[in-house]
Amino acid sequence: MNIVSNELLERAKGIKILFLDVDGVLTDGSLYFNENGESLKKFNALDGYGINLLLQSDIEPVVITGRNSKSLRKRLSELCIKKSFYGVENKLQVAEHCLKEAGLNWSQAAGMGDDWPDLPILMRVKLSIAPALAHIELLNRVNLVCKASAGSGAVREACDILLMANGYYAKVLNKILI
Repeated sequence: MNIVSNELLERAKGIKILFLDVDGVLTDGSLYFNENGESLKKFNALDGYGINLLLQSDIEPVVITGRNSKSLRKRLSELCIKKSFYGVENKLQVAEHCLKEAGLNWSQAAGMGDDWPDLPILMRVKLSIAPALAHIELLNRVNLVCKASAGSGAVREACDILLMANGYYAKVLNKILI
């Protein structure tokens, strides 16, 4: 992994919740439909494993998406993400509810998004993240632009930084190495 700046690690300290979009973050943003009109999505195993590592730490991944499909629900279920919100128009409202329910505030939150509907959350969190090919408005406003593209390891990159900053990276890696 590339060296992460001390400033970025400091910003990522104390994060307890990571808000994630789906299309353009967990996927490359492409929309595929089969002959029955059902949407198909391509997910990256690196991103999934990064989420798994967060679940082994004290950082909760929360998915808030404007879309709703069987394939998406299946993947998020496989990842054991407990808080997933589908068909959401007002992502900020859902994020605020999640923070209140968990007894957290914006200074304990990170968010990752790729387009305008994600901006209200990204402008409030302590650590805002965008994949490499996000919309220019986000790229100019977030704390971290991942080197990886959406659906190609960007979420894993963000997860690794959160794990490092909060003292979990070496612990979970050592579990694998033993």
